[in-house]
Amino acid sequence: MSAHTLPRRHRIRRGALAIALATCVGATLVSCSDGAEPAAGQSAPGPAADARLARLAQKAADTGSLGVIVRVDSGDGKPVEIAEQAAWTKDDHTLAAGDQFRVGSNTKTVTATLVLQQVTENRISLADTVEEWLPGLVEGGEDITVRMLLNHTSGLGDFLLTPEFLPSLTGQEKRTWTPEELLAITPEQDPPAEPGETYAYSNANYEALGLILEKATGSSLAELIRKKITGPLKMRDSYLATDADRDTGRQHVTGYEPNAGRLKKILSGTVDLPAGVGFAGPERPGDNVDTSAIDPSWSWAAGGMVSTAADWQTFLTALNSGELLAEAQLRQMRTTVDAPEEGGGYGLGLIRADTTCGTVWGHTGGLPGYSSEIYTDATGTRSVAVFSSTNFGIKDKAAATANKALVEAATCQMLGKPQPSDSPAG
Repeated sequence: MSAHTLPRRHRIRRGALAIALATCVGATLVSCSDGAEPAAGQSAPGPAADARLARLAQKAADTGSLGVIVRVDSGDGKPVEIAEQAAWTKDDHTLAAGDQFRVGSNTKTVTATLVLQQVTENRISLADTVEEWLPGLVEGGEDITVRMLLNHTSGLGDFLLTPEFLPSLTGQEKRTWTPEELLAITPEQDPPAEPGETYAYSNANYEALGLILEKATGSSLAELIRKKITGPLKMRDSYLATDADRDTGRQHVTGYEPNAGRLKKILSGTVDLPAGVGFAGPERPGDNVDTSAIDPSWSWAAGGMVSTAADWQTFLTALNSGELLAEAQLRQMRTTVDAPEEGGGYGLGLIRADTTCGTVWGHTGGLPGYSSEIYTDATGTRSVAVFSSTNFGIKDKAAATANKALVEAATCQMLGKPQPSDSPAG
C-alpha cells in the first residue's frame, strides 16, 4: 500500500510521528514540553546563573538528554560553554563544547539564505513556480511558488514516514536517496490543502529548494555552502554531510535513541508503533541504541549540515545582524506565517519563537540521535545553542521537562534576563 492510499487514520498517526521528528525535536521553549509549566522564582545573570545552567544541563543529561552542549553568547565576548553527559556515555566518548554535531533542520536556514541571496542577484524570484524550475518533478508544481516552499505553505506532505522511506530513516535499510527520489514518494498534505493555504512543515519543500539552487547557479549545494556561507564566515568545523562518516579530524557527538520497546512506550498516545519498529544500532545502557552510523545524507538541503555550537552561532549572528542578506531579503525572511507548533511563527527558513524572556530568531533541528535549538536576539548580537544527543529520548515526560527548563534558562541568560528557577534561591 502506497503512502498516497493509506487510510486517513494511519496517515494521521504517521504524520504525528513525522512532526515529532521534524519539528518538535527541540522546540522545548513552548511546544514540546509535555505540559511542563515555567518554574517559579528567578536567578539573575552572572556566575551563579552560569553554575545553575551547568546543573540544569547535568540534570537534563541524567534525565534523558544523555549528552548536552550549551553555549550562551551574550555579546560581551565571553561565551559560556557547558558540556555535560550521563555517566555511561563516557564509555563512548567524553563530550566537549566544541564537538561536531548533526544540526538537522537548522540547515533549512542556510538553504533559505542561499535562495534569498539568489533573489538579490535576480536569478530566482520568490514568485517563481516550482514547475518553472523543476518541470514534471513535483505534483501540482505549477501552483507552488518558491516562497511557499520556503515557509512550508506548499501543500506538500512529508516523505519521512512513508513505507518506502521509513526503513532508511531508522537505519534498518542502507540506501542512498536522491532528492528526486524523495520528491517522487512525497504524499499530499493531510488533510489536503491548496498551495499557499496553510502552514505544514515538510522536508520535501527544502529538497526541492536545493535542486532549484543547483539549477539556478550551476553549482552543487555543498559548493554553494562553502562559497557563500562557511568560507566567508570561517566556519571551519561545518560541512554538508554526504554519508555517515565522522572521520573529519574533530570529535563528533555520539547520538542515541530509545530501543524499540522504549520508543513504543514514549510515543504511546501520539502514534501506535508496530511491535519491533525501532532504530538500528549497537545496544547501549538504559534501553538505548547508538544511532551514529545511520546515514544522514538524505536530509541534504533540509537537514544535512554538521557543525559546532560556536560555528552555528557565528552563522546565525551574521544572518540576523544583516551581514549575509540585503535588508529587503532579511525582512522577507522574517515575515512569518502562524506556526503555533514552533512557538510563534515560521518565516522563510527562520523560526520566530516567543519565549518567556522575549522573542528570538533561529531554528530547531533533529535527526536520529540528535536534537538542537539555536537562536539569536533580533539584532543578532546575542545567541544561544542547546544540543542534546538524542531526539525521541527527550519526548519522555521527565526528560522533556528537564530539557525545557535548560533551554528556557539558557535563552533567558542569552537575552540578559533573569533565569526561571526552581526556587527563589535558584
